[in-house]
Amino acid sequence: MSMDETNPEEGQAKKKGGMVMTIAGVAVVTLIGAGGGWVLGGMIAPPPAEKPAAEAHAAAAPAGGHGDAKKEDGIQPISAEANGIVLLDPITTNLAYPSDNWVRLEVALMFRGPTDTPLAQEIHQDILAYLRTVSLQQIEGPRGFQYLRDDLQERVDLRAKGRVSKVMFRTFVIE
Repeated sequence: MSMDETNPEEGQAKKKGGMVMTIAGVAVVTLIGAGGGWVLGGMIAPPPAEKPAAEAHAAAAPAGGHGDAKKEDGIQPISAEANGIVLLDPITTNLAYPSDNWVRLEVALMFRGPTDTPLAQEIHQDILAYLRTVSLQQIEGPRGFQYLRDDLQERVDLRAKGRVSKVMFRTFVIE
C-alpha cells in the first residue's frame, strides 16, 4: 500500500479545517475593523445638536401663530423683497439651434434701492427672448456659461438703466 491510497480522508479534513480557519479569520478582522470605524466615527463626528430653546418654543406654538413668518422644515426663508431682491419666474424655452434642446433658467435680480416689479417683468421677457436666439454651442462649457452670464447682465443693465445691480443665477439646466 502506498501513502496516497491509505488516507484520502485526511486531506479532505485538512482542507475543510483550513477553510473554516480562513472564514473565522476574515470574520474577526471584519468585526475589529467595524468596531474601530465606529469608535473613530464617534470621536470625529460631532454629537447631534439638541434643539435650541427658541426652536422648541416655535414647534410648541400652534401653526399660524401671530407674528411668525411661514416656516418650511424649520428654516425661515430670507425676505427677498426686504433686501431688494426680486425672484423672477422660471424661464423654460427651446434654444435656437438645435431646436429640440430646452433650457430652464431661474434668476433673481438685486435692485439698488426699492424693487420695481413691472421692470422685473420686462427684464423677464427680455431674458426669455434672448434665450430663444442662443444656440447650444454658445453656452456649452464654463466659458459659454460665463458669456451667457455676461450677456444677460449687459441686457439687464441696458433695460434697467443702472437700477439693477446684479443678476443672480439660481438654476440653469439644459436638456
